[in-house]
Amino acid sequence: MNATSFPQSDVFVIGGGPVGLAAAIAARKRGFRVTLADALAPPVDKACGEGILPDGVEAAGALGLELADIESHPIRGIRFLGDGVSVEADFPNGPGRGVRRTTLQRALAGQAERCGVELRWNCPIGAPEQIEARWIVGADGMGSRVRKWSGLDAFTRDSRRYGFRQHFRIPPWTDYVEIHWGDGCQIYVTPVAPDEVSVALLTRNSKQRLGDALALFPPLAARLDRAPATSAERGALTSTRRLPGVTRNNVALVGDASGSVDAISGEGLCLGFRQALALAEAMEKRDFNLYESAHRGLARRPRFMADFMLTMDRWPSVRNRALTALAAHSGLFEGMLAMHVGAARKSAFAADCVALGWKMLSA
Repeated sequence: MNATSFPQSDVFVIGGGPVGLAAAIAARKRGFRVTLADALAPPVDKACGEGILPDGVEAAGALGLELADIESHPIRGIRFLGDGVSVEADFPNGPGRGVRRTTLQRALAGQAERCGVELRWNCPIGAPEQIEARWIVGADGMGSRVRKWSGLDAFTRDSRRYGFRQHFRIPPWTDYVEIHWGDGCQIYVTPVAPDEVSVALLTRNSKQRLGDALALFPPLAARLDRAPATSAERGALTSTRRLPGVTRNNVALVGDASGSVDAISGEGLCLGFRQALALAEAMEKRDFNLYESAHRGLARRPRFMADFMLTMDRWPSVRNRALTALAAHSGLFEGMLAMHVGAARKSAFAADCVALGWKMLSA
């Protein structure tokens, strides 16, 4: 294949997952001619927690996709369970949504097509010389080839864990995302449809699988015991990666290609959608410095929460103190969650709660 195989575009997006499609849609909405290419065709499944926080729902709406209009399930808030403690908090600025990744990709692909994006599925890109475009967007995931081509493949931080996910046919028993805490692992349960839940394991042990981990959580295992699996178990790396920069010349990176936050934060898709919108604005203003700045700012809250939760993961005594503190102080978890989802009206309260939480943890 050569460059003449593609129409000349203003923006060429490599990677057709949810974030790549979001980047294509955002650019098209700014008036650019956009082509997107991917080596595969949707739906492409991938291990993913499948919960989208309220600010991610808002970002999807800015792309023209109302998540409530596709098969999904509202998420009221977050519930922590562990060490004999259960504590929950509602999102302060409206519900999130649980949605299967394949459903989300199909919906975004439909929206991209309606917007006028040129979609090229089953179309691998072997080298940048194949592309004629003003801007090239790398949305090709953690192992991004675009990142390597552009000389951006360096990390200032790179820590990894493992994630495994499977779906079960059972009506959700709650409209919260449940996070079950154990030694060295967490299990996330996300309602994704009126009759289906997504169950995801995050672990430091590459040999641990979801079935092994469920044995550590008897009440959850009992709930799922008779529920038929509706998908195969899928695994993936989850990592915290920071890059010195995410743009070079006419290339910009989004999503996991641009660095990532451990999946424990639950922010992957939300962060990618917001990056896509910021990148489109920067391209319209022809200033990648705007995107570099926005990219750093968007990652700040998710990284803070991921670091906090990973500290709980590494140190059982810290986790026990944290869960006990959250249960004893009803507003503490609410404030932390408000900060995490960017509820500006509660930002001062959230900051006070976080400061109080760290003080109690270090006592």
